[in-house]
Amino acid sequence: MSGVGAQFRAEYARHRAAEGRGYRGDALRALPYLRSGPFSRQWAVRSRTFDAFVRHVLDRLKPNSDILDLGAGNGWLCYRAAQKGHRCVALDTRDDHVDGLGAAKEFLEEDPNLFRCVTASFEDLPFAPGSFDVTLFNASLHYAQDLRRTLLEASRVTRRGGILAILDSPFYRSAADGDAMVAEKKSRGTAFFGAQAEVLLSPNFIEYLTPERLSAAFPELRWVRKRVRYPLWYELRPLLARLKGERKPSRFDLWIAAKP
Repeated sequence: MSGVGAQFRAEYARHRAAEGRGYRGDALRALPYLRSGPFSRQWAVRSRTFDAFVRHVLDRLKPNSDILDLGAGNGWLCYRAAQKGHRCVALDTRDDHVDGLGAAKEFLEEDPNLFRCVTASFEDLPFAPGSFDVTLFNASLHYAQDLRRTLLEASRVTRRGGILAILDSPFYRSAADGDAMVAEKKSRGTAFFGAQAEVLLSPNFIEYLTPERLSAAFPELRWVRKRVRYPLWYELRPLLARLKGERKPSRFDLWIAAKP
């Protein structure tokens, strides 16, 4: 998540806790392969994206590659990548113990050197140029406030020939579809967020991506979509939305670019 104020971070953590996203113990270590609970369907989708990331990126890396996880949350992806023998850094602007970096400490109890945690904005990365072989946005790029600056920073810290990746950010075919989602979110803000709707909706996040928006923000990178085969219910969403007369849904998929 990009740079946001302390009040937003605190309220966001409280909201996530109320939703039941504070995973611990076996549930935390199972991520992204969580098979039960209120968000098991979401994780069924995210696990497919992660599997594609493993297939197209992680399993093709040399041993002891350097990986930067932007928007790492509780660090589950770094935990998985570190188990494959890579050096990982989990970065997030949130350090709470719900599903921010504070929750990652549970992973580090078994091995303090498993991966490193850094609290910072991904629009101002505290790393030297060319520090990482892979820089990824873990369900987080849609939280950027300045897309070009965010991509510029990610590219800066990635080595030549390295990989930048986007996992689990909503992509729409057109900006009109994305704008419809944002308008719907704001109109339902009070019902969804309650009294803290104003605080939680106040940051000017980009909220969604389109292929054109992505390439226009930083044309130096050539992005390739790796289409992910998601569960049938997910793949049928466009058809169901059309039948119900609702707005078009987004897709996730895996997007990768090589640092020139």
